[in-house]
Amino acid sequence: MNRSVVIIIHEIYGVNDHISTFSKRLTSQGFEVICPNLLDFELPFDYEQEEEAYHHFMNNIGFDHSVQRISSLVEGVSRKYERVFLIGFSVGATIAWLCSKDQSIDGIICFYGSRIREYVDIVPLCPTLLIFPEMEKSFNVDELIAGLGEKGNVTALKFEGLHGFCNPYSAYYHKESAQESYERGLQFLREQLK
Repeated sequence: MNRSVVIIIHEIYGVNDHISTFSKRLTSQGFEVICPNLLDFELPFDYEQEEEAYHHFMNNIGFDHSVQRISSLVEGVSRKYERVFLIGFSVGATIAWLCSKDQSIDGIICFYGSRIREYVDIVPLCPTLLIFPEMEKSFNVDELIAGLGEKGNVTALKFEGLHGFCNPYSAYYHKESAQESYERGLQFLREQLK
């Protein structure tokens, strides 16, 4: 039985260069990675298609369907791996958060899951690391972090930059924050493997 696997859950754009690059970085650190495509088609949306990508996700895929697909995947891989981790970006982070009630998951990292604010009643059953930018358009990051930080398994951190700061292909890429949050994520995963 393999020791651990990381399931990466993409943003509204699909499995794009950012998700592929992040997956390769984790693989180079010795992690086995699975990156399911939750979109109905193979090619990802371009960043210029943000509105179209958002509407496609909300109207054709949605959180409930995505959570079902990730939960099924977790159920399948937990027979093969001792430890299962989720890492999500944006809507993928919210999907990971919604899956945090699954006892088969050993740890979750959520990068700028802004919709988590709609599900603050959830108490994750596994260690959960939430990574936020210093500012979001639609809510107060500090207030959300203060509320989520009171949950036992949750560590919420804030990094300089805006939503998308970890994505080297984004206009909002912030190199220092991306590197620092990546290192913090690796540290988190390694702590769970002890």
